[in-house]
Amino acid sequence: MNWQHNAIHSTFDVLAWVASFGVAFLLSRSGRIVFPVDEKRRLSYYAAFLFGAGYGGYLFGTLNLIVCGMPGFARSIEGAILGAVIAVESYKFFVRIPMRTGARFAAPLAMGIVIGRFGCFFSGIDDFTYGLPTCMPWGHDFGDGVIRHPVPLYESAAMAAFLAFYLFAAWRNNRFVIDNGLYLVLIWYAAQRFVWEFFKPYAPVLGPLTVFHLLSIALAVYAGAMLVTATPRLHERAVRA
Repeated sequence: MNWQHNAIHSTFDVLAWVASFGVAFLLSRSGRIVFPVDEKRRLSYYAAFLFGAGYGGYLFGTLNLIVCGMPGFARSIEGAILGAVIAVESYKFFVRIPMRTGARFAAPLAMGIVIGRFGCFFSGIDDFTYGLPTCMPWGHDFGDGVIRHPVPLYESAAMAAFLAFYLFAAWRNNRFVIDNGLYLVLIWYAAQRFVWEFFKPYAPVLGPLTVFHLLSIALAVYAGAMLVTATPRLHERAVRA
């Protein structure tokens, strides 16, 4: 990785964080989304969230490099998401927080990925998020002279579509979408990511499946289970808290 790659990626990472905080702030100000964690526990809650995201991001990103026979360390947004989910659910279990707390993260997560993937795209071949060679007219040369699938843009577009759907539903005060937003965005993210992984040059670990295929399956199973077990009573309790 060169300094230009790091500078570009860092710039878009900052933009992604700023935009995510912005959409979270606006939605919280609307009064439609409540964060049902008392103030005494919020600091430790966010600490668990950040620890899980950081650890998972580097763990699974680097694991993929190892599987692909490449040296160094890497970050993965999907690994960060799974790490955050595991850390937060573990924290809630040990401190006995029964209500679901992820509703406010749905739109920020989608927004962050929409912008962050542009950083992957503009970082070029060093980012190792490019696609396989293609003859499609929208193919892109990431810097090695080969026209490839612009997979980061595919993912950005897919998440932008979800974000538009979610914001419209929130504007209409659709309680099912609002209360289950995190699980809906995770299922959508996992599904589209599972598809795009077939367009990447990553080494498989189980049949044709890569590390990120398996992470996508894990996220989809988690989110699906949370949706299936959701009840109106739990939603109402979370809103009143």
